[in-house]
Amino acid sequence: MIVKWPNDLLAGGFKLAGILLEREGEAVVIGFGANLAHAPDGLDRPATCLAALAGAAPDPAAFLETLADAFARWLGRWRGEGLGAIRRQWLAIAHPPGTALAAGGVEGLFDGLDETGALRLRLGDGTIHIVHAGDVFPI
Repeated sequence: MIVKWPNDLLAGGFKLAGILLEREGEAVVIGFGANLAHAPDGLDRPATCLAALAGAAPDPAAFLETLADAFARWLGRWRGEGLGAIRRQWLAIAHPPGTALAAGGVEGLFDGLDETGALRLRLGDGTIHIVHAGDVFPI
């Protein structure tokens, strides 16, 4: 499995799960979606589900409890250690450096994340293009 910036979990190139964040005043509203038993058709990218990968879908309540525990653990690390700890772990499970990506009409090679968590794309001329938000697709 690979984490695709900014918000998707891919399995074999197929979208398995995603997260969306939206700021509302001083709060952040977080939405999770995970394909447990079925994968939607007709999307702009192929999708899969845990049932297809593991042979059976997990119990939704148990999955939610595990997800909530993991989220609380990582939120605690972010609050206690800052973005650096999250960034290091994210990079360990992200696209390999040099993966060809397209973002907002720009194509380049994955060059990690900057200190704020923004995506770094190395362009053909060697310059770095920073992406703060938007859809990203493997090429």
